[in-house]
Amino acid sequence: MKRFFETLTNIFKIEELRNRILYTLGFILIYRFGSFVVLPGVNSVALQASASDAQGLAAILNLFAGGAFSRASIFALGIMPYISASIVMQLLGIAVPSFQKMQKEGESGRKKITQWTRLLTIAICAAQAPGYIATQIPESAIVANSSLFWVTSIVILITGTMFVMWLGEKITDKGIGNGISLLIMIGIIAGFPTSFLFEWEAQTTTGGGLVIILVELVVLLLVIIATVLLVQGVRRVPVNYAKKVVGSVQYGGARQYVPLKVNAAGVMPIIFAQAIMFVPLSLVSVPYFNTEFFNSFAATFADVTGFWYNFVFFVMIIAFTYFYTAITINPKQMADDLKKNGGFVPGVKPGQQTADFLDNILSKITLPGSIFLGFIAILPAFAMIAGVSQGFALFYGGTSLLIMVGVTLDTLQQVESYLLMRHYDGLMKSGKIAGRSQTAVGI
Repeated sequence: MKRFFETLTNIFKIEELRNRILYTLGFILIYRFGSFVVLPGVNSVALQASASDAQGLAAILNLFAGGAFSRASIFALGIMPYISASIVMQLLGIAVPSFQKMQKEGESGRKKITQWTRLLTIAICAAQAPGYIATQIPESAIVANSSLFWVTSIVILITGTMFVMWLGEKITDKGIGNGISLLIMIGIIAGFPTSFLFEWEAQTTTGGGLVIILVELVVLLLVIIATVLLVQGVRRVPVNYAKKVVGSVQYGGARQYVPLKVNAAGVMPIIFAQAIMFVPLSLVSVPYFNTEFFNSFAATFADVTGFWYNFVFFVMIIAFTYFYTAITINPKQMADDLKKNGGFVPGVKPGQQTADFLDNILSKITLPGSIFLGFIAILPAFAMIAGVSQGFALFYGGTSLLIMVGVTLDTLQQVESYLLMRHYDGLMKSGKIAGRSQTAVGI
């Protein structure tokens, strides 16, 4: 405990770090305040009275938005339209030559891509806002259901998302951590106290009591530890650089490492697989698909604790992990960059053989990484089968847990880098967070 307070004191001794933390807390406070501001023309009392527990995709969106989705807040759409736009731009950068060219233009290309992403975010918000008003806000909660209400609500929802995006960018520039990811994590954590209290009440009144609560917390801690191992796990490929003497100074000759992540795809395979799993439920409302066979098929995939839902979900995550790793990591480009900089893998010829060597390693480490990722994704289903309430079970795995662990580690690493630069001890007893002290070659 003494070391903990010493670390906090050291953090606030660094003026730049202190200001960044205060900026971050201020922006987060604004975001949380806005999530409780209801759209003009919506009766919050009537909305709460007619509200039902969110299911499926609505539950996930409400989790990421910190409850703003179910409250008909001005931030109801949250940051997800921006995330969707970023994913589309990333895929376009792989498939469309003009976007590939922009990615290679450096800072000017990055600014163009950012501008296109913002415009696409507005377009996605404009498409989602009317659907949100029609499906998530009951008519009994609308004070005056007129064209003016629809127009103003759509404009406010679009503006709210753009403001949240601006907050995220400001946190990245003036705060600590990645702003967009931090806002998503804050939205997820905001629902944890309510879910835990509901689980506490359920277990203490009709469940197994305090012992079951303690067992659930211990299991949750073990799952978090396993997730940290998955996020931080890397395979270090040794790289040597040829010696070069310029005057009396020698360059190169040192051994460094190319870090290949066990889970290079991150949380994206779960997001892609989850989106596809909701397609059968979405098609049920279409008259052409409203048949007995298709309704039975959709009902099978509506049961998140069922065998076929989790089996297909697990297999799709493995497939998408390989797909996303293949399109985001290019062993050929890595081998060419090493060759240009005079680097080589010991015992492997530069060029194509190095590319094949790196590709072989990626294929081997991606398999256990994808299986581990799929297992974490379906853990909430096992938790619900074991008797954990749905709200609390979502924290046992899936997208929410990976985002919380990844963003927390990234933020702590940035704080630690400030401490180490000022010759203070790091956040951990050893002074270093695992993964930061390794000499790595960023390619």
